[in-house]
Amino acid sequence: MSTENHVNESILNDEIREFQKKNRIDHMKYLPDMEVLESDVMDQVLSAAEQYDPDMFTAEDVRMALAHEYRTPEDFGALLSPAALPLLEEIAVCAKKEKEKYFGNSISMFTPIYIANYCENFCIYCGFNCHNKIRRAQLTPEEIEKEMEAIAKSGLQEILILTGESKTKSTVEYIGEACKIARKYFRVIGLEVYPMNTEDYAYLHECGADYVTVFQETYHADKYETLHLAGHKRIFPYRLNAQERALRGGMRGVGFGALLGLDDFRKDAFATGMHAWYLQKKYPQAEIAFSCPRLRPIINNDKINPMDVHEAQLLQVVCAYRLFMPFAGITVSTRECARVRDNLMKIAATKISAGVSTGIGEHVEEMEDKGDAQFEISDTRSVQEVYDGLLDEGLQPVMADYIYV
Repeated sequence: MSTENHVNESILNDEIREFQKKNRIDHMKYLPDMEVLESDVMDQVLSAAEQYDPDMFTAEDVRMALAHEYRTPEDFGALLSPAALPLLEEIAVCAKKEKEKYFGNSISMFTPIYIANYCENFCIYCGFNCHNKIRRAQLTPEEIEKEMEAIAKSGLQEILILTGESKTKSTVEYIGEACKIARKYFRVIGLEVYPMNTEDYAYLHECGADYVTVFQETYHADKYETLHLAGHKRIFPYRLNAQERALRGGMRGVGFGALLGLDDFRKDAFATGMHAWYLQKKYPQAEIAFSCPRLRPIINNDKINPMDVHEAQLLQVVCAYRLFMPFAGITVSTRECARVRDNLMKIAATKISAGVSTGIGEHVEEMEDKGDAQFEISDTRSVQEVYDGLLDEGLQPVMADYIYV
């Protein structure tokens, strides 16, 4: 079954569909509260993505890309192409050398904390979508502190704060308060929340946030429109420009990712890389990171896990990112099983989550299972188990690689 058929099965009933049809907004038109940047990055990314044809490359193109000391966008395209798959072992060897050149054998560790799962978007592949009948919850500041205190006892010093995309429930001020609490316990604070305006990112940076990750999900604008039926997330260009607004707001780092399997994963991976590459050229001081999530089943829908992005293709994407932007961080989440994650850490990835829960309030026993999870995780290992597993692989776990002075 095709990816499109898998995803379409998650659209709900006719009543909701009719409601969305009557209230649908133009996915390329900004809403009144959205900041419009004077920037050419989106046009550059979409132009590059439109011109990219994975099938135009040959094995010789791939070998030439491997031979280059610095890879061009054309090399990157070749490394992502079908012609590269038979050469995956050679690609992995080169990627491992590049990783060790810039990162040695160190692997950064962190964990996410979901503080709310209220959402105003209708994204048909996501468990948090506003029409999915799940238990909604939002942690109070006191509950956030209890969760963070419990996480800090594991030894972790980096945390990623996540919410559903609800501006009314998870206000900028609410997220800012979570950042202030996190600063008591952690050295590095990341955010994976709804896209914001520059002034909002500046405020959250003042509250303690260091970096922002935003998944574009897919860079194919027409496909994006069919997957995001309502809410602020429906506005494609506002989401695509989020990382640039975050950098303008003072964040020292930004993360990029496409949800592999929503559309042609090679084209989405290429667009993701080009997005990061163009922003790095424009903001050379920015710390760049990639995430490489594959679709996972969600609550009330276990049929949206397409099988067109296998482990070999996932390795290909991770290695292509490493060779194209060798200094960038690469995170592999608990969507992947322990074996896959450990293998990717040995070859090309640099950051791993541990002790993960995607539900609300699951780090403190008295709050356990307060709100439903966004998606099913595959690697359920504790922080200590992941730490020990990295050591067993000859890798060096790093709890924090940044010190404020």
